[in-house]
Amino acid sequence: MSLQLALAAAMFCFAGALTPGPNNVMLLASGVNFGFARSLPHMTGIVAGYAFLLVMVGMGLGQTVIDHPLAFQALRVGGAVYLVWLAWKIATATGGAKGEGRGKPLTFFEAAAFQWVNVKGVLLAVSAVAAFTRPADFAATLAVLLTVSTVATIVSVVVWTLFGTSLRQFLADARKARVFNVVMAALLLASLYPMLREAR
Repeated sequence: MSLQLALAAAMFCFAGALTPGPNNVMLLASGVNFGFARSLPHMTGIVAGYAFLLVMVGMGLGQTVIDHPLAFQALRVGGAVYLVWLAWKIATATGGAKGEGRGKPLTFFEAAAFQWVNVKGVLLAVSAVAAFTRPADFAATLAVLLTVSTVATIVSVVVWTLFGTSLRQFLADARKARVFNVVMAALLLASLYPMLREAR
C-alpha cells in the first residue's frame, strides 16, 4: 500500500471510529457509570470484535451479506433487537461516581458480538475493504488496513471512555445520573432509524 493510500485509509478509519455511533454512546455511558478500569472488557471487546469483523469482511463475508437482502435484513433486525436490550441496560444502570448498584458493564464477548450486528460498523468495514485493498497485493493491503483500523479503534474507545469517566463526579448525584442514562439510552435508540431504514 502506498503512503498516500495508507494516509487516506487512516483518515477514513479515524473518522469512522471517532464519530458518534452506538459503540461510542455505550462507551461514554460505561465511563460515567463504571469508570475506566471496569469498562476495559467492553473496550477490548470492541477492538477485537471489529478487527475480526474487518478480516472476515476482507475474506468476502461482509459483501456476501450486503448482496443478499434477506441476510442484510436479518442483520438489521438482529442489531435493532440487541440495541434495544443495550439501551435498557444503560437506562437502568445506577450511574454516577458510585456505579456499584444495578447494572454492570458489557463483557468482552458481549461487546465483541455487538460488532457483528452493528450495521454502521459492518458498512464501514465493507467500504474500507473495497476502497483501500488492492487485488494485486491483497494480503499486504488488508494487513495495513487492519493495523490502521485497529489503532483508530483503540484511540476511539479510549477517548470516549475517558470522556465518560471525566463526567463521573459531575453526575455523582443519582438524579443527574439517571437523566444522563435515559438520554444515552434514547440516543442509542435513535441510532435505530438509519439501521432499520431501507438500505437499497
